[in-house]
Amino acid sequence: MQNLQIDAQRLWGTLMETAKFGATPKGGICRLTLTDLDRRVREWFKERCEGLGCTVTVDEVGNMFARRPGKNGKLAPIAMGSHLDTQPTGGKFDGVLGVLGALEAMRTLHETGYETNAPIEIVNWTNEEGSRFAPAMLASGVFAGAFTPEFAYSCTDREGKTFGEELQRIGYKGPEKAGAHKFGAMFELHIEQGPILEDEGRMIGVVQGVQGMRWYEVTVTGQEAHTGATPMRLRKNALLGAARLIERIDAIALEHAPYAVGAVGLIENKPNSRNVVPGEVFFTVDFRHPDDNVLDVMEGKLRAALGEILQPLQLSYKEARIWDSPAVSFAPELIECVRTGAQKAGYTSRDIISGAGHDAAYVARVAPTTMIFVPCAGGISHNEAESTSFEECAAGAQVLLNAVLEYDRRLG
Repeated sequence: MQNLQIDAQRLWGTLMETAKFGATPKGGICRLTLTDLDRRVREWFKERCEGLGCTVTVDEVGNMFARRPGKNGKLAPIAMGSHLDTQPTGGKFDGVLGVLGALEAMRTLHETGYETNAPIEIVNWTNEEGSRFAPAMLASGVFAGAFTPEFAYSCTDREGKTFGEELQRIGYKGPEKAGAHKFGAMFELHIEQGPILEDEGRMIGVVQGVQGMRWYEVTVTGQEAHTGATPMRLRKNALLGAARLIERIDAIALEHAPYAVGAVGLIENKPNSRNVVPGEVFFTVDFRHPDDNVLDVMEGKLRAALGEILQPLQLSYKEARIWDSPAVSFAPELIECVRTGAQKAGYTSRDIISGAGHDAAYVARVAPTTMIFVPCAGGISHNEAESTSFEECAAGAQVLLNAVLEYDRRLG
């Protein structure tokens, strides 16, 4: 394996250039999936890949694949990539580093004329964030057979627009059947989105797997009433019930410390008027743990709490689990390639489990997969203040290239 070196300055330049698509006043990015801004960054990505001689294809749920041929066309491609969509108040690196780090690795192969045994591909997965269309990792889920295309098309945003309509509108409903695209392996570079690497002074996280995660939607229904004229004992205050549930959800996670986490991240109160007792509250629940059996227990406690808390308040409810992503273990042979890639580059590393969900978790169902983490300042992500340094971005892209070449070498 040649000692190929990525161009750190060029990588940083592309990160800052694409950050202009949806730039926010506080230095982050708002580039929700299937918006016009998403279309613009997709076009940018397509043009850059075609400029390297790659063939770019798109599947029926908008996943993009940029392929560079290898010496052995019979080998399935080695993929690397992540996503270009962001949270409403996202940062410059979440997902984006994985795609642009892969682009930088591809640029390095191209400019050096290095010929791999297998084809090499860059992937841009659609709707990883799930902030506009729930659930998260929707299109990689279709790719892996966890969801049908029809399910994806039917998902709606909070304005009632469907995934299918918006995919068609921006021109990225491709002809290729989702999942027909086969990988020999996939590597996903990503910021850690947590504080462990920074706290320990390690540059590279060698990711062993992803913890299990489940999302729920809850609607609590009471009765709207005048705040001044309705006695306290006769109220059916939906917000009061929701508030007590939110506190209980936090307690459930704490009961399964240190690995469990739980949060209510989205809440809608109706009619949301200062002098009306709330009649309906909608909120979401996010539970995560590395052990699916523990998640079963947490789920049982959530459902028990609904009746225990709401019935004495004369409130009714609807609850549904809308997403279940089981815990994932990554491929040992790819993990070893990442470890070798970090050693070759001279970076400190440590084994780590991902606390966040990633497209790699679904891809692992259909192909050998692993991830590479780099630190982010303070562990802050899904935030405009998200920050990863020039050196950390370069380190991640270099280890990505090294790992891909190490795996490819073993195919020869």
